[in-house]
Amino acid sequence: MLYDIARPILFSLDAETAHEFSLAALNLAGRLLPTGKPLPADPVEVMGLAFPNRIGLAAGLDKNGEAIDGLARFGFGFLEIGTVTPRPQPGNPRPRLFRLPEVRGIINRMGFNNHGVDALVANVNAARFKGILGINIGKNFDTPIENAADDYLACLDKVYPLASYVTVNISSPNTKNLRQLQGESELDDLLGRLKGRQAQLADKHGRYVPLTLKIAPDLEPAQVVNIADALRRHRIDGVIATNTTISREKVQGIRYAEQQGGLSGVPVFESSTMVVSQLAQALAGEVPIIAAGGVLDGRGARAKLEAGAKLVQVYSGLIYRGPGLVEECVRATASDDFAVAR
Repeated sequence: MLYDIARPILFSLDAETAHEFSLAALNLAGRLLPTGKPLPADPVEVMGLAFPNRIGLAAGLDKNGEAIDGLARFGFGFLEIGTVTPRPQPGNPRPRLFRLPEVRGIINRMGFNNHGVDALVANVNAARFKGILGINIGKNFDTPIENAADDYLACLDKVYPLASYVTVNISSPNTKNLRQLQGESELDDLLGRLKGRQAQLADKHGRYVPLTLKIAPDLEPAQVVNIADALRRHRIDGVIATNTTISREKVQGIRYAEQQGGLSGVPVFESSTMVVSQLAQALAGEVPIIAAGGVLDGRGARAKLEAGAKLVQVYSGLIYRGPGLVEECVRATASDDFAVAR
């Protein structure tokens, strides 16, 4: 109800200004109010972690971990913060965030704007949240693509002690050449180095932190199979499908459709869910899938599970639906309701 009142005001603001205002409000709520609890649902074990429910926050909303406690009040089963890079960077010039309300979509070309991994670590240490926290890592824009692994390893070293799992983001369309890392040889090298460092850090800290890989929706079936093979070969713990799309097929003729960047929300739902289905077939249950992309209601969340995902993340849907979306999706994907729906 509160969001229904606030939404017209937020939508009257520039999209990024509204985002900043919302994040500041969540930060304040997290400081002043009691810590939130996950909405009740039958827990599910994925990657060796016990998730209170299947619905999580996707990376991108809270890049620096500034509003963890406020976001926890929405009832999520898990949160993912980031993408964070080794060094602070401003991202691309504004304007760089655009709403497409006719299709409940969003285009962003933020460019991994963040305060750097040290600031994120400080924010996580200051948070009261004790639930499952994923930390999404990337490379700085000015790091040559051939040296990208160094940035991922630098971030992994610093976030490992604090994360429940770590996501390797190689699929944002807003960092030049980043998606090259989804190529067969590049991916093989990157995953090999990450798994080696994961083993070292597990020994050092006395705990195993799963690694997940976040991939794009703009992949041919053969590319999905190649990625699935790499995930199995390197024993990666999970895969997030998907990031935003560069396709404009679903938004032709709509205001802002010509803007560069990644498109999220309803227009990416179909292609993203197709990648989930292709991955599920290629992986045959060997690597769990976390679905993200275009979930705007409980039916959409349930469809992701039916396509083969174990968990579901939301972000753009929160912009259009508000926090009530979380409870709707949790109920739609709870084991009893899900079993009846199937």
